Amino acid sequence: MVTHIEFDVLRNAAATAMTRAYAPYSRFPVGAAAVTAAGELITAANVENVSYGLGLCAEVALVSVGVSQGSLEGLGGEGGKRLAAVAVCDGDGRRLTPCGRCRQVLLEFGGPELLVDGVDGPRPLGDLLPDAFGPADLDRVREL
Repeated sequence: MVTHIEFDVLRNAAATAMTRAYAPYSRFPVGAAAVTAAGELITAANVENVSYGLGLCAEVALVSVGVSQGSLEGLGGEGGKRLAAVAVCDGDGRRLTPCGRCRQVLLEFGGPELLVDGVDGPRPLGDLLPDAFGPADLDRVREL
């Protein structure tokens, strides 16, 4: 299990991933990098589409890559197959904080303790997405 997060490594990996972004419409390339609790590095970039709503944020692409390669499992997954930390950057290498949609997706694969890099340094996702909707909300409805 990861005990120390090298955010400089994550930031550099996010910047490298950003160079592979497909952003011809917004011209706003974004890269994301994460480390799992088992120490695996995952990277991805945003992928736009002419039908704007079909584009993928780098963070959502990152989760898709991690699940596809067997590095990530959702909330019920093993401890090592969870996100431990994530860094996101723009085309100039500046740190970006994930949008609300991406925060919700990251929650599913890292939980509220996931460390999210930002301008003021890393913060737990639970601080960025308080009172988040999650499986417990669905379980409550199923019990009725």
